[in-house]
Amino acid sequence: MTTNHVRQPFPYLLLTPALAILLVLVGYPLVKMIITSFQTYGRAQAFGAPAPWTGLSNYVKVLTGTDFWMVLARSFTFMIVAVTLTIVLGTLVALFMMQLTKGFRLLVSIGLLLAWAMPALTSVIVWGWMFDTKYGVINFLLTKISGQDWMGHSWLLNPVSFFAVLTLIIVWQGIPFVALTLYAGLTQVDAAVMEAAAIDGASPVKRFFQVQMPITRPIFTVLIVLSVIWDLRVFAQVYALQGIGGNTDQTSTLGVWIYQRGSAGGDFGFSAAAAVIMVILMLVISSYYVRQTLKQED
Repeated sequence: MTTNHVRQPFPYLLLTPALAILLVLVGYPLVKMIITSFQTYGRAQAFGAPAPWTGLSNYVKVLTGTDFWMVLARSFTFMIVAVTLTIVLGTLVALFMMQLTKGFRLLVSIGLLLAWAMPALTSVIVWGWMFDTKYGVINFLLTKISGQDWMGHSWLLNPVSFFAVLTLIIVWQGIPFVALTLYAGLTQVDAAVMEAAAIDGASPVKRFFQVQMPITRPIFTVLIVLSVIWDLRVFAQVYALQGIGGNTDQTSTLGVWIYQRGSAGGDFGFSAAAAVIMVILMLVISSYYVRQTLKQED
């Protein structure tokens, strides 16, 4: 028997610390959440009282309640809009970077990294100042440009404009990751292939869809999956924006709604059941895109 067929334990030993950390930081909370979803777990249980088992009653309450489906539809609508804008604009920025000289490309990269590195709460505060009712620069510019008085207009009380501001923040933070990742992938496309396509008369749009996009399709798939997961479970931006002036009843997404039911409502079993359903939804969406990618690679 050759050594190639002998499984060496050393690589598995190297993975052991990382796997142990994952089990502690991810595995235990996940198992605890699943167990809690089958229990009546309120404030009394949080202080040590026994948690009685209720079976699937929490899941029934979640799935038969109108609030869950309204919040789910709202979250999916927001996610679809945000992911579409992030991927499209990030792709355009990546293609734009391909045309820049080295110096300008470096400046654009630094600007993207600064936007990407800004903490979520900090970015919400900055954008909140810009859309402030009395002193915001957005209302000031609209007043100067349109000639109408926009000072005093609230962008966060109306659910539609609230999600417009939220989408702007999420897309602004998501574009750098998409643009830099796609740029790295586009640089791997053989220049000779692009030149041959140009000689054959293919326009820049055709070269992108017929040459660059098929080659970088796995990158697009990963970016879409990550963007779907991130935007579907977005929490900090929504919660912070609601604190500035949003209507919580009409602007909560799935993650914020689950937190509110658990913290304010004190029904942790219900929140755990909703969180499990949310995890299952994200796994289903992610697995679909992963299967499609594996089929294309085969």
